[in-house]
Amino acid sequence: MKKNILNIVKKSFSTNTSIKSKVCVVGAGPAGFYAAQVLSRKLPEAQIDIYERLPVPFGLVRFGVAPDHPEVKNVVHTFTKTAEQQNVRFLGNVDVGKDIDLKDLKEAYHSVLLAYGADESKYLNIPGEKLKNVLSARNLVGWYNGTPWDKDLPVDLSNPNVAIFGQGNVAIDIARILLTPIDILKKTDITEVALNHLASSKVKTVYLVGRRGPLQAAFTIKELREMTKLENCKSVWNENDFVGVEEIIPELQRPRKRLTELMLKSMRENKAGEKAFIPKFFRSPLEFQGAEAVEKVKLGVNKMEGSDFRTQRASLTDEVEYLDCGMAVTSIGYKSVSIDAAIPFDDKKGTVEQKNFKVSDGLYACGWLATGPTGVILTTMNNAFNAAGLMIEEVNDLLTIPKPGFESIGTKLKENNVQVVEWKDWLKIDQYEEENGKSLGKPREKIVDVQKMLEIAH
Repeated sequence: MKKNILNIVKKSFSTNTSIKSKVCVVGAGPAGFYAAQVLSRKLPEAQIDIYERLPVPFGLVRFGVAPDHPEVKNVVHTFTKTAEQQNVRFLGNVDVGKDIDLKDLKEAYHSVLLAYGADESKYLNIPGEKLKNVLSARNLVGWYNGTPWDKDLPVDLSNPNVAIFGQGNVAIDIARILLTPIDILKKTDITEVALNHLASSKVKTVYLVGRRGPLQAAFTIKELREMTKLENCKSVWNENDFVGVEEIIPELQRPRKRLTELMLKSMRENKAGEKAFIPKFFRSPLEFQGAEAVEKVKLGVNKMEGSDFRTQRASLTDEVEYLDCGMAVTSIGYKSVSIDAAIPFDDKKGTVEQKNFKVSDGLYACGWLATGPTGVILTTMNNAFNAAGLMIEEVNDLLTIPKPGFESIGTKLKENNVQVVEWKDWLKIDQYEEENGKSLGKPREKIVDVQKMLEIAH
């Protein structure tokens, strides 16, 4: 496959010597950067432009990865190398769908790759979901990670009980942040606003509520192990949730087997701690209740249906119970939205309509925008590499006429008074954040105001 791509690239530029390919990527998160990495290397004579609506790059790595997971953020070093290639250009503070549209990009570039991710929340759509202190995981994560539109999120941590609905890694990340000692958090790049809130937090117990059982829990062993080792925090499990589980362990595949064994081990340890992490299985939220803010949640008790635990589904019984909590967090997934009416979009799935990364001639999609919010950064990398490979295979068919690339887009942005942030401008923001962080004993203190970013950039 790699040799074929290289041959295609060589042929493309040897038979079209007067035309240089102009390619653009919409979105400067992991999907966009991984795709640009391959495109830059395999199409050395092409110009690769990466458009990003914010003045700062890295998307989910900057705004989604937990602040106490700095090792996951090391991938920005790879992205930086890509951005600093001669044939790559970062163009921040350009909102595709607002400042320019898809038609502009298709007229300016031979190939357009949509890679702007999924940053809208999915909702439970149950009564009381609009009560105060019922928050989406996306907004709460954005609040402590410095996403500009979440900087003023009203977060009330005055109640000792928090309920998180969903049992994926994002949910467990939030539980860990809420229960981690402040002396540990203050050494991360968590925002000062969030840090100050957490310093005065009264939260003592975090429930992690899931519809299904321990055999279907979506969190991974790394995240669970961190929770079980958290200082001054005990993990509390309901033994009834594990009836019959131990007998099934030999049938499990290795990752699920290790995860299940860790849950059983944690249950038997009876670790002490002033704070508590309490997974609750076989429960579905039916209603958030409270006068103005959430005070309790009505839960439906589920049973599993189906003989094979791999495909069992949860169904409600007539039994209900109530869980007291002063904050509820819904962590049931993200979805993408269409940024332009010209993009064929499946609103139900929250993804671009594409087949093997191709939307139409010269238009492609990858990452969560194409697949939905599944997998980890490695999954996104492989997805983006494959999309870029297809673009490279088809580049020869698209090099029929010269395209202006950023020359025409830049003119329109200038006419619309859009301040474009280039890579050298981002480096000023980057330096400012690192210096600010150093004065606070942190790796960086993120700027959460877009206007402030633009002032520093220029």
